[in-house]
Amino acid sequence: MADRLAYTKGHGTENDFVLVPDLDGALGLSAARAARLADRRAGIGGDGVIRVVPTELADEPAVREQAGAARWFMDYRNADGSAAEMCGNGTRVFAEYLRREGLEDADAFTIATRAGAKAVRRDGDHWSVELGPWRLADAPTAERDGFDALVHVGGGDPFSALSVDLGNPHTVVALPEEVELADLDLLEAPSVRPEPPHGTNVELVRPVGPGHVVMRVHERGVGETRSCGTGACAAAIATSFWAGSLDTGSTWLVDVPGGRLTVRLLPDHGVELAGPAVLVADGSVPTALLPD
Repeated sequence: MADRLAYTKGHGTENDFVLVPDLDGALGLSAARAARLADRRAGIGGDGVIRVVPTELADEPAVREQAGAARWFMDYRNADGSAAEMCGNGTRVFAEYLRREGLEDADAFTIATRAGAKAVRRDGDHWSVELGPWRLADAPTAERDGFDALVHVGGGDPFSALSVDLGNPHTVVALPEEVELADLDLLEAPSVRPEPPHGTNVELVRPVGPGHVVMRVHERGVGETRSCGTGACAAAIATSFWAGSLDTGSTWLVDVPGGRLTVRLLPDHGVELAGPAVLVADGSVPTALLPD
């Protein structure tokens, strides 16, 4: 193994990632090594780690099956080292890296994720990615008025929420008018009932105008982040559902602490996410400092 591990640091609306090239598939990426790279004090620091590996060399058979459609696999890990299905902001940063490195030279191509192949498209200095199909994890009943979960954020009464699956799990909280986003303490993970079997990202959402919401997010395995791409899509879908209109072609602006994302609803429960992707630094770290 090489004495040093190369990396690139990037972010999408300040949701930041450590990208590690593994172009021959020989590196691998253990949970402990990913967690150290993501550590903001003992490592490089990031909300997640992305290994760049040819799809045909992926560890999981279900991912290798995507090799005919996608040359490169986005092997995404949360900050705690746990493997995740995919990441909306991460897909755009991954696409920007592939294009900068000459691994893809087109303005539109497909990448492989654990949640299936995702089509990405460059549009100026932004990238768009088709993330659908989505589904409501548990169809709400009339008696529940469009909600299927309860979320505790610190003390006080729980908030009503809706579960949305975008290949990874989300629980979107509809904040009542008297509760301000800035007043909520997200240092501890929100408690969700019923408890999702594989955890969930929790989005706290407040409409601010037609087709426009503001959001904070607590990501599973990470904590509060400055942005979450799939979470922005879940927020737009849930708000559209509560408004009684999941119109194909409708566009939502989603403001997060790290910037602004655009979400567009597509036919057949599809959804498209658009926003910036920035590569900010390249470097290397001694492999002796990393766990096996």
